[in-house]
Amino acid sequence: MMLVCLLATTMQAGKYQNFKVSTYIRAQDVARMDDEKFLKSTWETVSSQVDLDKIYLETHRDAFIVPEKTLTKVKKFFLSKGLEVGGGITFTRSEPTDFETYSYAREDERQMVKHISEYTAKFFDDIILDDFFFIDLKNDDEIAAKGSKSWTEYRLRLMADAGRELVVGPAKAVNPKVKVIVKYPNWYDHFHGLGFNLEEEPTYFDGIWTGNETRDPASAQHLQNYLSYNISRYFENIAPGRNLGGWVDAGGINMSMDRYAEQLHLTMLGRLPEIILWNYMQLVDVKISPSMRAAWQSEGGNSFRYDEMVAPYTRDGKTITPTTMARFADQTLHQTDRLMSHLGNPIGLVSYKPYHSSGEDFLQNYLGMIGLPMDMHPQWPDNREQVLLTQQAAKDPQLVEKIKRQLRKGGDVIITTGLLKVIKDELSDVVELYCGDLKAIVNDFGRSGKSEREFIIPQVKYFTNDAWEVVSAGRPLTGGVSGYPILLRDTYSKGILFVLTIPDDFGNLYDYPAGALNIIRSVMSKDVGAYIEGPSKVSLFPYDNKTLVVENFNDNAVSLRVVVNAKVDKLRNLLTGEEFKPAQVAVSRWRFVGYTDKQTVFDIQLPAHSYIGLGY
Repeated sequence: MMLVCLLATTMQAGKYQNFKVSTYIRAQDVARMDDEKFLKSTWETVSSQVDLDKIYLETHRDAFIVPEKTLTKVKKFFLSKGLEVGGGITFTRSEPTDFETYSYAREDERQMVKHISEYTAKFFDDIILDDFFFIDLKNDDEIAAKGSKSWTEYRLRLMADAGRELVVGPAKAVNPKVKVIVKYPNWYDHFHGLGFNLEEEPTYFDGIWTGNETRDPASAQHLQNYLSYNISRYFENIAPGRNLGGWVDAGGINMSMDRYAEQLHLTMLGRLPEIILWNYMQLVDVKISPSMRAAWQSEGGNSFRYDEMVAPYTRDGKTITPTTMARFADQTLHQTDRLMSHLGNPIGLVSYKPYHSSGEDFLQNYLGMIGLPMDMHPQWPDNREQVLLTQQAAKDPQLVEKIKRQLRKGGDVIITTGLLKVIKDELSDVVELYCGDLKAIVNDFGRSGKSEREFIIPQVKYFTNDAWEVVSAGRPLTGGVSGYPILLRDTYSKGILFVLTIPDDFGNLYDYPAGALNIIRSVMSKDVGAYIEGPSKVSLFPYDNKTLVVENFNDNAVSLRVVVNAKVDKLRNLLTGEEFKPAQVAVSRWRFVGYTDKQTVFDIQLPAHSYIGLGY
């Protein structure tokens, strides 16, 4: 009974201290709301289960425009409910036909895009463009307009100009107060190929939004859980202070309620000021089902608690039984809001990704899932002790000179085997290494432990006593006949260059034994202030006020260590006040292995699919 009362109080408060919560109604559904019964009944379902601050009404999708009379009526209704109301546009001709977009080489279709922008600006002072402000067509007109350019070159220029000429400019001519915001989806490493121009568009759009959906990793995009956080930080570094919100849909809820909740939670850990629950009709139609209760819920102690979320609660004197995913969203976001009040600004290991770059696509999200806190930047950072470089960094023609500069000032550079393959000749002035087509099958990491399966890695070749293996692997390594570097180091001037071996299948990073991961995390923690020890699929989210969040994505409980790179007296649970005392550990005399006398170690346990906020 006490729990029900507590939840009811939270619902009645209806205020989020650290962000806004919004939803979005597609054009075809806005049109259905001309039926007053449909409008009121759907609102009753949604509003009784989730606290909302704002709603976005879409004017166009799939060559359909909502009539002015209907749009005006629906806008007035939601304003009467105390919500802010914004606009939305999806520039598609036919989503069912492979997300067919408008053809920006055809004048009649360009004029349609311009008309839609002008029409929408008449009704709203802020407008979000849904995912589809790109081009995926190769019709004869587009082929002729492309000429001798590559598709990437052509589309980047085409869409950067279209945004100015057909969307932002026309909208502001109609409504000088309007803010036009471009929402980018979750497949950021492929944007340039379809014309999303992350270099130019954020300079003239009034803001950007972030697609944080990771859904089921087994589905078409194969996105890792960590992306729901990582992409927020990347877009914030592209447009500081103008990454205005995140966007999560119901994808993945088929796996469990936890998978949906994690996406919402991770989005807000990125410190975004708003989140859109995509979309309004999902909040109405995606019904709560016992199949959404994962097996680990029976173990108890989980951060996201299905049984509590589906329990009846009291609101405005009425007892309400939750019926849809709206309730999951509400309880997850209120819970995360309380945590966010304790956290500072996110920090992490900087990974340099130049604009319009490809290579080892989405790798940083796998690294986040093995406990390396990622902080992706489109510009080279000059003020960090460590910089991580994946194959994407090869896009920068001055890369090796920047590597030398970082090493000369005493910093570290960590490169992946994917990058080594493409810059080995240029890098030879720093270190002579080779990584080509030779492969090795490994499962034994020696004193760092064994993996549960065999997998394939690229072989890195180096000169003995010029470079040194920090972590090694073989099949077997102990008692075997050969081994290969997993983490290699070499010195140059005052700094250290590390090479991190990336398996052919990035998912095999999760098969690295905890002993190997612990060393890798320790080596790469200089700018973070702390690291974790334990298995893979546990992520670390550090903040600049000496707080951090540790989150377990495994289907089972895990035992972990948090290692603070300073002498501290305790760790405290940010939400409960519980204190953790330091563990008694021996100091190691070996470089990169064990603990120094300047570190403090704490033992914690985390249930399946759960997190803890900590301060020191």
